[in-house]
This record gives sequence, C-alpha cells and structure tokens, in this order.
Amino acid sequence: MSQNSTDLRARRTRKLLRDALLELIEERGFDALTVEELAERAMVSRSAFYRYYQDKYDLAEQIFEEAMSALLNAVGEMGPERPPQVWVKFFEHIAHYERFYRALLGRKGSLWFVRKMRARLSDMVKEHGRVPSRPNTSDHPVYTFSDEFVPDLVSTMFVEAITWWLEQGRPYTPQEIATRSALLASALFKEASTWQ
Repeated sequence: MSQNSTDLRARRTRKLLRDALLELIEERGFDALTVEELAERAMVSRSAFYRYYQDKYDLAEQIFEEAMSALLNAVGEMGPERPPQVWVKFFEHIAHYERFYRALLGRKGSLWFVRKMRARLSDMVKEHGRVPSRPNTSDHPVYTFSDEFVPDLVSTMFVEAITWWLEQGRPYTPQEIATRSALLASALFKEASTWQ
C-alpha cells in the first residue's frame, strides 16, 4: 500500500470519527457517549479509533487545538498594530467552527470543554493585554493583571457570549458580537484598573 493511500485512509478515518463525535454530542451529550459508540457511528473499528486518539477527550482536544491553531495563525497574520481585530477574528473563527463549538459548549456539551475554553480565552486576554471598546480602534490602554480574577471573569463572559450567540442562531455578525462583548469587557477592565 502506498504512503498516499495510507495518508488518505488516516484522514478519512479521523474525519469520520470527528463527524461521529459531533453527531453523538448533539444526540446524547458528550458525557454519555463512549468510544465504542464513536467507532460504531463512524463505521471503524475500536482499534482504528485508538490508533489516532487515546479517548473521547483526546479526540475533542485535537479538534479544538487544530481550530485554535487556525485562529492563532489568522491573528498572527494581522500583526501587533491591530489587537482589537483579534476579537472580531475570534468570533469569525467561532462562526466557521459553529457546529463544533455549539456541540461542546451547549447544553449537551462538556464542563471539561467549557473549562478548557475559558482557560484558553483567559490566556488570550492576558497575551493581548487589552480588550477593545470598539473593534476598529487600537488606542486602548494595556492592562496588567496582578491576579487571575479579571482575565478569568472576562473569559467566562466571552464563553457565555459565544454560547448565547450560537444558541440564538447568530443574530449578530461577528463584528457586532465582538463589539458588544468587548464593550462589556472594557467596562470590567476600566473598573478593575481603579482597584487598589
């Protein structure tokens, strides 16, 4: 068997398993599903599943890491001169991977994934050191954090905004939801900057 057909088979198997994961989360919820059900739904053997993933968490995490990598690449291409656009790009990313985020952050999703998402967002907030009040402007102060409270609170707010946005059928554009979320986050940062 050639390397090309082996690679093609591997990609096909991973895609089938990822699709099965999303279908089963939507039907039964993440916590209730098993590797056996995933393999059966994807029409692959359990050994094929374990060839690529350790467990269902590893499968979900690999999808998440690939999605976040795509986001961070898009953010990196923007350059440091436009940090507020990071949040618009972020919501565009969420829209692109809507089914994945809706499944894992929604009612049948996983608290494990919600925590993972909050942690990643908290890191983004700390890394970019700011949240814009308007996505088209970049003249906002850089906030420093003496503890984890404010970045963690803001990341929780963003996860809730994402969940609401997806559950409501994305009633706002990525630009609009980024602006609304960022205005709320900015108010939090402004208030936190007055604390002793």
